[in-house]
Amino acid sequence: MTRVIIAGGGIGGLVTALTLHQIGLSCTVYEAVRELKPLGVGINLQPNAVRELFDLGIGEELLDRCGVPAREWALVGLSGADIHAEPRGLEAGYNWPQYAVHRGRFHMALYDLVLDRLGPDAVQTGCRAAGYTQTEDSATLHLECAGGPRTDTADLLIGAEGIHSAIRAQMHPDQPPIHWGGALMWRGTTRAKPIRTGSSFVGLGTHRHRMVIYPISAPDENGLAEINWIAERTLGEDEDWTETGWFREVPIDSFVHHFEQFRYDWLDVPAMIRGASRAFENPMIDRDPVPTWVQGRVALMGDAAHAMYPTGSNGASQAVIDARTLGASLLEHGTGPAALKAYDARLCEPVSKLILRNRGAGPFGLLNLVDERCGGHFDDIDAVIPPAEREAFLADYKAAAGFAIETLNAAPPLIGREARVSATSA
Repeated sequence: MTRVIIAGGGIGGLVTALTLHQIGLSCTVYEAVRELKPLGVGINLQPNAVRELFDLGIGEELLDRCGVPAREWALVGLSGADIHAEPRGLEAGYNWPQYAVHRGRFHMALYDLVLDRLGPDAVQTGCRAAGYTQTEDSATLHLECAGGPRTDTADLLIGAEGIHSAIRAQMHPDQPPIHWGGALMWRGTTRAKPIRTGSSFVGLGTHRHRMVIYPISAPDENGLAEINWIAERTLGEDEDWTETGWFREVPIDSFVHHFEQFRYDWLDVPAMIRGASRAFENPMIDRDPVPTWVQGRVALMGDAAHAMYPTGSNGASQAVIDARTLGASLLEHGTGPAALKAYDARLCEPVSKLILRNRGAGPFGLLNLVDERCGGHFDDIDAVIPPAEREAFLADYKAAAGFAIETLNAAPPLIGREARVSATSA
């Protein structure tokens, strides 16, 4: 039987494992950390990704344990007035919902599902990818494990170990360093009453100084939900950020003063931030696109392939699409290099363009237009950016990110429920 090695047990790696199992292929996941924990805060799963999860047998019951269906996406100016608001998920006309979930809860749910479906030895922890070698017929992953160096050889190797991927570094030894555009993010969660529809994704402020706010749990008996918030600020030319930590915990008082002005009769942002028990700082980073994600029997996926700014709320969604597209390519082209080439041809170029689009603010680019046209202050947003222009701007982004409503609703499944790799192709 064809066997696949997956380096990295994050969301992308685990969805890849579930996909390979679904289509009848054997795999082993190697994860660097010794114990997986429910780390992180909120992420969004767009309808195109939720569709694929449903096709994997991951339904609303599991997703409702991890988060809530999103009902609205809204951009709000500094004055507190709407720039643009629109329904999301089922309420927008998609055949599938959009979910806002706690990343850690979702990750652990996928992990439990992998162990349940593939067996308790499917995920090997405490083993970090160090590099690879390959022949015409196989690929070998070199690992640094808790017990010392080891190797594993299989038919294919998938590098899913994130933005610091050793497999990507070997495949593209001349890649530039991680790109930081000057923005810092502070992230946390607070128990509070959800605003607007009760399940709204709200971007508030300017393109250089903003908040992103959305719930990632249903309200409790007191009407309080777990509210995910991201406070973002682009540093000025006279400022510098010299810390080297990634997602490091910081005192709330070290940054909340930057958002004191964000107070409205419907939301007190400083109070919300101060209501969090912990806050984490991270630079907004990505990597420059590379010309290919594939070398022979080795392929990249997820952040290893396309780490991008979180301005489009589609990093995790794209990892899911990567996994499913890879599975579809294996079904169509067999379990060899031809399938990896087909996967690369389908995704590398358009997703590389999406990296650069997100670097230019993604859908938050509407805030740039408001700033350019009126300095961020307006009485009538329609006089600044007409509704048709706003809708066209967002429709263009949805199309680029793969979740345009009509296109997605009409598309056939990437992988049929009963599809299996044939014995001859394996």
